[in-house]
Amino acid sequence: MIELYHHGSSVCAAKVRWGLVEKGLDFETHYIDILKGEQFDPEYRKLNPKAVVPTLVHDGLVITESTVILEYLDLVFPEKRLTPSDPLEYVKTRYWTKALDEYLHISCGTLTFASAHRHTLRKNLSESELEEFLANTPSDSVTKDWAGRKQQLVAFGFGAPGVAEMVLMYDKYLAEMNSELQVTTWLASDEFGLADVSLTPYVNRIAMLGMSEWWERGRYPFLENWWQRIQGRSTFKSSILDWCPEDLTNDLMTFGSMSWPEVRQILMSAETH
Repeated sequence: MIELYHHGSSVCAAKVRWGLVEKGLDFETHYIDILKGEQFDPEYRKLNPKAVVPTLVHDGLVITESTVILEYLDLVFPEKRLTPSDPLEYVKTRYWTKALDEYLHISCGTLTFASAHRHTLRKNLSESELEEFLANTPSDSVTKDWAGRKQQLVAFGFGAPGVAEMVLMYDKYLAEMNSELQVTTWLASDEFGLADVSLTPYVNRIAMLGMSEWWERGRYPFLENWWQRIQGRSTFKSSILDWCPEDLTNDLMTFGSMSWPEVRQILMSAETH
């Protein structure tokens, strides 16, 4: 039996959901609302001490960290592997998942909180509830300093230290995706695989924030083409988009679109220097 603890807007949860569906695996879901603080429940923290999603439970075995979960699923259920068997393609896949874990994920978290989640939290939580929410974040969570970082992002948005650097880090990997997609149809090879499953939620996040102009108008044409093909896959919408509640989807688009001029200015300033 496979159980998945997840949330609708979590990029990490989205890639595991999509991996499970692409592999044709049945699973039971437990929805954890990370914007209401349900991840801080003591019972859930017994499963995931970092108080993040996703968490996978397979026949009683608890597995955390989304990249590790996907690698585990390929090992245990090899009938339809997402990881390429070709050594070079495997290495390319690992490059993408390693870069995602070390750099892209914190960039995504920073952009999401600075542009949208800070407003959703303030809209849905009282001041005391927001203080409790922020205080409950473990020191070792998304990163070693995420608790303090999240407080800064909620308080100051794009005025928080280091936000511009994180936007440019995001852009660096979008540019690298665009370059790679000039060579191969998909990110690691000419076949759809784990690299595409893993990176899709991070491109989707930008789209859900109303910031698709980031790669449009000829800026990253190969990435734009890849994104169109990703959206055309039969499992994309049901695995990723449909799990995000309507009110949160609307918040991401509304607040993200309002923040796009600030992101665009960061990108333009970097291009002129």
